[in-house]
Amino acid sequence: MASKQELLENLIAPVVSSLGCELWGLEYLTQGRYTTVRIFIDGANGVSLDDCERVSRQISSVFDVEDPIDGEYTLEVSSPGLDRPLYTEAHYARYVGETISVRLRIARDGRRRFKGVITKVENGDVFLQVDNQEVQVSIDVIDKANVEPRYEELMRANNLSDKD
Repeated sequence: MASKQELLENLIAPVVSSLGCELWGLEYLTQGRYTTVRIFIDGANGVSLDDCERVSRQISSVFDVEDPIDGEYTLEVSSPGLDRPLYTEAHYARYVGETISVRLRIARDGRRRFKGVITKVENGDVFLQVDNQEVQVSIDVIDKANVEPRYEELMRANNLSDKD
């Protein structure tokens, strides 16, 4: 049986795609009787506030018809941002060579948090260079992973740095 998150992803993905965006990720969060559906969208040239509004309106309409969530919920649609969360093996593969922060569901060698450079991704595992050691982590045990933005590089690229 598919999880609620998988059901929502299957319902939302075609809507997002039809509007010219990519469904980057979805978070289905429940706390008591409160539910939040957080949707991250991306595009070839990023996404604008208008893109987020269009996607939000369309998904709201689909939810009104399909009624996939019991009770009240909050729908949030946004860009994944510079510190974008990583969800799939394809996401990790796209960021090989970049630094990411990872939080594991279960501690490994007494640690749940790692920060390192992705060296490769294969067969559901991410290989990170952490403190001069290679650490192999199964994507299945990752609770949360985010790209570490390179702010200095972005500042230089946009002529906003006082260093030359």
